[in-house]
Formats: sequence, structure tokens, C-alpha cells
Amino acid sequence: MESRIDHPALTVKGAMEALQRLEKATKRAGVPEATFELLKLRAGQINGCSGCVDLHSRALRAMGESDERIAMVAAWREASYFTDAERAVLALTEAATRLADRPDPVSDEVWDEAARHYDEAQLASIVLSIASINAWNRLNVATRQITGEWIAEYLEPKPADAVASRGSAAFG
Repeated sequence: MESRIDHPALTVKGAMEALQRLEKATKRAGVPEATFELLKLRAGQINGCSGCVDLHSRALRAMGESDERIAMVAAWREASYFTDAERAVLALTEAATRLADRPDPVSDEVWDEAARHYDEAQLASIVLSIASINAWNRLNVATRQITGEWIAEYLEPKPADAVASRGSAAFG
């Protein structure tokens, strides 16, 4: 399998930097990093983005998350591994990712449950993160970006210049 084209975020001048700035901005509201990684993994699973599933499951493992929690993200409703706050984010992620699946895609029930656990700035950050990972998923899936062992290298701490210049590091 080969990518159809080079990654769009690396091809269009300024796109990668814009996506990375959005990612950085979402981290300012005090939502736990693991929560962001869980929502990114779930959106990647829903959208069939192999790169994001690979990247975010490895990132969770690198953060010390258990294999059980990582494996059960796809079946989070039937698993006891997640907090109520994490469940609320996973439900919001699913609703905001599957907008066309129902007339009221993000129901008041889903929103209100998330609002019980997070303040307005945190909710805004979560919604932006969901939108961002869905953008990455769509870029990756449409152009068939390929996952692989390079992800382990990508997850190792590197100077910002090295990460931004790596072509295959554009997964989200």
C-alpha cells in the first residue's frame, strides 16, 4: 500500500504549522493529556484512520496507560476502565464525529454529561480537539497515509524542527 500523494498538511505551505498551533492551543485548558489521547484514538477508530489509531494507542502506552484501557476504547461503554469524565468525552467524541448519523448529532444529554465534568474552557478545548483529530483523520484517510514503525521514532522527544520536517509525521 502506498500513499496517494504526499501529506496535504506538508504540501500546502503553512498548513502543518496551523494544525500544530491548534493542537498546542487545546492543551491550555487543563484537560488531562490522557483524555485527549483517548478521544483521538476513538475518533481514529471510528474514521478508520490507521495512522491515528497506531499513533494514539502508542502515545497512550508511552504515557503509562494499560493495554486493557487502550484495547477497550472501542468498547468503552461495556468496559469498567474509564472514569465518568472520560466516558463523557468519549460519548461527545462519538457524537461530534458521527454528525450525519442522527438528526440531533450532539444531544443535550451527551453535552450536559460532558458539562458536568468540564468547565466552558475545557469543553471548548475538547470540541476543538475533536474537530482537529477529525480533520487529521480525513486528511490521512483520503490520501491513504500509511502508518508504520516510524511512529515509535516520532513519539521520541525531538527538537521541534525535526518533527515538523518529517514527511510521515503528519498524522494528527
